Amino acid sequence: MNDLNYPEVGASATGELPDGYNHLRHRVRIGFGRAVLDVAGAALLGWRMHRLAGVRIDADADEAAPGVAVHCAIGVGSLRAGAPNRVLRSETGPDRYGFTYGTRDGHLACGEETFAVEMGPDKAVWFTVTAFSRPVAWWARLAGPLLPLAQRAFARRCGRVLAHIAADAG
Repeated sequence: MNDLNYPEVGASATGELPDGYNHLRHRVRIGFGRAVLDVAGAALLGWRMHRLAGVRIDADADEAAPGVAVHCAIGVGSLRAGAPNRVLRSETGPDRYGFTYGTRDGHLACGEETFAVEMGPDKAVWFTVTAFSRPVAWWARLAGPLLPLAQRAFARRCGRVLAHIAADAG
């Protein structure tokens, strides 16, 4: 199970992002109340958010949990880029749902991402993505600043997807 391709395992969950990587911190309000939190949490942990954001998911389990191997892929046909990851940790309430996954050998980058939904004291529900990564594959390094831009766009897309899912619950 120690097939991760970077040494700073767990850093995205602490908020102390390591030097030498591109950093991503994205936070957006997706709704209000317990129903929104629970629906968004289920969509996040059950891979629904990723799928509706356009990512093909092949995972060892129906929900994100420590040790679960998950292969993410975007694109079509021969232009599909695959990304093997492993879930490092997960949370299931009462006021926060989320998981962290790290990149495995064969990923075009190295690093990790933490995805979370949480409800504050005012009942506002927030979606956050905290990540650090850098390209590993030679062709990914050639893309330069395009990969961090794509990662930010994906985080925004995930927020919109969860807000849409949450709107049906609120």
